[in-house]
Amino acid sequence: MFLFQATHPRGANGALLRLLALLAAFALLLVLAGNATAAEPSLSEIYRILKTKEFVDLTHAFDPDIPHWPGFPAEKRETIYWYDKGVGSVGHGFFAQVFCHVGQWGTHCDPPAHFIKGLRTIDQIDVKEMLLPLVVFDVHEQVAANPDYVLTLEDVKAWEKKHGPIPEGAFAALRTDWSKRWPDPAAMRNAGEDSTAHYPGWSLDALKYLYEERRITASGHETTDTDPGVSTSKGDYSCEAYILGQDKYQIELLANLDKVPETGALVVVTFPKPFFGSGFPARVFAILP
Repeated sequence: MFLFQATHPRGANGALLRLLALLAAFALLLVLAGNATAAEPSLSEIYRILKTKEFVDLTHAFDPDIPHWPGFPAEKRETIYWYDKGVGSVGHGFFAQVFCHVGQWGTHCDPPAHFIKGLRTIDQIDVKEMLLPLVVFDVHEQVAANPDYVLTLEDVKAWEKKHGPIPEGAFAALRTDWSKRWPDPAAMRNAGEDSTAHYPGWSLDALKYLYEERRITASGHETTDTDPGVSTSKGDYSCEAYILGQDKYQIELLANLDKVPETGALVVVTFPKPFFGSGFPARVFAILP
């Protein structure tokens, strides 16, 4: 550079200016590129991405004869209006039904107040708790060998070793493939000769880790209860009481968890908003990555 400046001072200055100009332009491009990368996508752009994804319904359709907790009455349903005369109990011209069922019916949401007096009812669950990262713990092979199997803390740690830490705010689902027994009430309960039910569930250690350490938002399963059948047959609902006692909600009687990945999907959990509601049927679906 010094030799060049000594022999061609004007040319050197011009080259230096051109170099500085190029460097400045390059720096500006980097800034602009950085700003473009940092800019959030619009909701329209997010929607265009989402609508190309596969959606999986995680909900059972319900009717008066579905499996349910044995302490609840069956659903009653009446057609009060039908398209033609002579069918509806009230009139005709359109189709309308009256549904009478307990809040915990079919695939449903249990809000904290279902077990814990003074905590949130279903209408008090924030809508931001209804769109969540989906984490699936797959223990269907263990359950096939032992219907009394419960998800252990070791199972959860093994999942994290494979996929990384469970994201804060996630929805944790327990895949047991028990939903394949739907809608046979006897198969769902799977009672032995002594009337003890044999179906899988969660362990308290695993739930405490998920809710207290990983700070998940909610959880769900395919069976009628959070606790395994051998526990509920003795009136032990300690796992469900724990979840609801954390002022969190859960979803029971999920379906099609065998069709979603263990990680990477989103879950949308929706349900009506009855004032001071103790629970209600839910519509739950996953959006696959």
